[in-house]
Amino acid sequence: MRPKKNPNADIGRNSSLYFMIGLTSVLFVTWQSLEVKTYDKETQFSDVVHVMDDLKEEVPITEMVRTTPPPPPPSAPDVIEIVEDVEDIEETLIESTESNQDAYIEDVIVDIDDVNVGEIEEEEIVPFAVIEHVPVFPGCEDLSTEQERKECFNQKVQEHVRNTFQYPKTALEMGISGKVFVQFVIDSNGRVTNIKQRGPDRLLEEEAIRIISSLPKVKPGIQRGKPTRVTYAIPINFKML
Repeated sequence: MRPKKNPNADIGRNSSLYFMIGLTSVLFVTWQSLEVKTYDKETQFSDVVHVMDDLKEEVPITEMVRTTPPPPPPSAPDVIEIVEDVEDIEETLIESTESNQDAYIEDVIVDIDDVNVGEIEEEEIVPFAVIEHVPVFPGCEDLSTEQERKECFNQKVQEHVRNTFQYPKTALEMGISGKVFVQFVIDSNGRVTNIKQRGPDRLLEEEAIRIISSLPKVKPGIQRGKPTRVTYAIPINFKML
C-alpha cells in the first residue's frame, strides 16, 4: 500500500529541536533586556546674576563739631610749705555698755493690780445653716419662723442673681461656660464681705463677684443675743443657650 504523505515533508519530526532553539532565543533576549542599564539625563541649570554697575549710595553730609580742649591741670608749686597742727583735739571716750558676771541687776517687783489686761474678743463666724437667727433679707421681715426666713433669704438671693446676671461678652464669644462657686460673709452690720470664688475661668469669676457685691444690706444674723458674722455659699451656673 502506498503512503499518502511524503516522508521528507514530515514537519513534526524536528519539532523538539525547533522548540529548544526558540526557547533558547527567548531566554537570551529576556536576559539581555534585564541587563540593559539606563541613566538619567543631567539637567543643566543656568544661573544668571544681575549686577548693577551704577550702584550709587548717598552719603549724608556731616559736620564735625570742634570743642575747646579742657584747660591743663594746675601745676604744683615750686616750694611746698608744711604747716604744723597747733590745735588740740579732744578725743571722745565711749564707755562700754556690756555687763560682766559680777554685775548685780536688781529685781523689779511688779504688782498684779498694776497690770491692765485687755480681753480681745474674736468675732465668731457661724454658718448660715446653723445660725440661731438667720439674716433677714429686705422683704422677708414679716415672716415669723426661722425656716420661713431662711427659705425667703435663699429665694431673694437667687432672684437677685437672675435679675443682675449678665453673661460676659468675651466669655460668650470664646464659648466659655461652667459653674462658679461663691462664698461670702455677711458681717455684723449686714454687709457682704470677704467674697471667695472658684470657677472655670477668670471672666466668669469676675462676673460672679460683681453680682454678689451688689447684694443689698440685710439685717445681720443673731447668735447668743448679739449680731454675728454669717457665712453663705451659692453656685452660679453660666450656661449658653
